[in-house]
Amino acid sequence: MSVTELAQRARVAARTLATATRAVKDDALIAMADALVTRTDEIVRANGLDVAAAREQGTSESIIDRLALTPARLVAIADGLRQMAALADPVGEVVRGSTLPNGLQLRQVRVPFGVVGIIYEARPNVTADAAGLTLKSGNAVLLRGSSSAANSNAAIVEVLREAIAKTGLPADAVQLVDPSSRETVRDLMRARGLVDVLIPRGGAGLIRSVVEDSTVPVIETGVGNCHIYVDDTADLDMALSILLNAKTSRPSVCNAAESLLVHSAVAGEFLPVALAAFRNAGVTVHGTPDVAVLDEAVVPATEEDFATEYLALEISVAVVDSLDEAIEHITRYGTGHSEAIVTGSLAAANEFTARVDAAAVLVNASTRFVDGGEFGFGAEIGISTQKLHARGPMGLPELTSTKYVVTGAGHTR
Repeated sequence: MSVTELAQRARVAARTLATATRAVKDDALIAMADALVTRTDEIVRANGLDVAAAREQGTSESIIDRLALTPARLVAIADGLRQMAALADPVGEVVRGSTLPNGLQLRQVRVPFGVVGIIYEARPNVTADAAGLTLKSGNAVLLRGSSSAANSNAAIVEVLREAIAKTGLPADAVQLVDPSSRETVRDLMRARGLVDVLIPRGGAGLIRSVVEDSTVPVIETGVGNCHIYVDDTADLDMALSILLNAKTSRPSVCNAAESLLVHSAVAGEFLPVALAAFRNAGVTVHGTPDVAVLDEAVVPATEEDFATEYLALEISVAVVDSLDEAIEHITRYGTGHSEAIVTGSLAAANEFTARVDAAAVLVNASTRFVDGGEFGFGAEIGISTQKLHARGPMGLPELTSTKYVVTGAGHTR
């Protein structure tokens, strides 16, 4: 079907979802989770076709890591859906309310967007996460994944639609847009009036294209050039543990650390240990001259290196002389995603969190915690780096708008 036909079907489904009770939606989420686990072998086989094709095309291992599904990953995805079922239903929540001096009762309540479009790359886990989050928040979703994950996404959506239909909700709550043609992306971006909001998830090029070319309102998710700043009062053992977790636990994701800044007062003690740890972990370091002199394996850093989201076992490293200099560096090169300080000083922590402009700012913790699941949201639809409507990991409330309900007793103005 065309994007227009899919969107029209989604609007019909959205009307049912908007008034569905929490119990009905939660039953559907549990059914979706159970179906993913029951049909794991089928989904993993389909995913294997995508992974094999990606390897034949010379796709980087970081992208393949994002693409790959395993039984363990499917269990985690299913657990995320169950966590969503346990969360409060945002629809109908009263954001604020009051009785006006004239006796009118005023309430601002959460309501679904309606039809949400997701455009994303090589991340089949997004297919299930987005389906669950949109359904729980009362929205229908149009999923336009990349052709590289076509088999995986088709298998997941088939499983989810069958599970949803068995609970009495419309299967068209979740629909897959044809990934084989770029025209479907354009059509989705031009479906104003049928699609209420678009959310792009992927690389900088995809996000920029959707933001600049879409006539449908967009919630912008951003790339993550995330920094770890080791202050002069930091516990250096803690700093090393946080750094290695942030860089190496899963380097292909947007909350992985991409740049290390070290205060000059502790650089002589900390950097040799950190560089050795990076070398043992297979991390390529792009460093300034005062870093390169400490280890011959360090690659001289360029301006571009400090502005790069590597999504791989690579990191840029610089020495700074003050907290001010660290913040200036982050302001210049950061993408407003997640920034962390390791410090023993409450004053430094407070200044860092107050002055650093990012969706998430962390003190003595890994950037890898900036995630909807880790925040207790069940999953996330993306991490917004913009400032309008939503910022940071977007869970259920961020997939709603509001409307005012005004109740009177024959009031006239």
